Amino acid sequence: MERYLLVALGGALGSLLRYALGAWVQDFLGPGFPYSTLAINALGSFFLGLVVGLSLEGVLSGEARLFLAMGVLGGFTTFSTFSYETVLLLQDGEALKALAYVGLSVGLGVVLALLGYRLSALLVA
Repeated sequence: MERYLLVALGGALGSLLRYALGAWVQDFLGPGFPYSTLAINALGSFFLGLVVGLSLEGVLSGEARLFLAMGVLGGFTTFSTFSYETVLLLQDGEALKALAYVGLSVGLGVVLALLGYRLSALLVA
């Protein structure tokens, strides 16, 4: 039961962080492109890489990994929103924007996950 509570509390926190950051990014950069979802997915990928790396190095307990990776980052990242926004761009005839959005989301996500993982090794060295 404790594990479920960790995930639920982390998920609530991650959802709040997603909402706050998403609103700030859209206000800052404007509504012409789904910047907030892109930023959230990229940051979520980075921090997931960091959390997993630190966990594998024994710096984080299983409970901390569960809370952070499954809870906070699970509530924070927005892949389903990413998929829906891509469909909306395509339906609006914005194929080039949709392609850029998918490429940037996947590319940044992979690169930042790798950077987060590598940072974990530096932090424990």
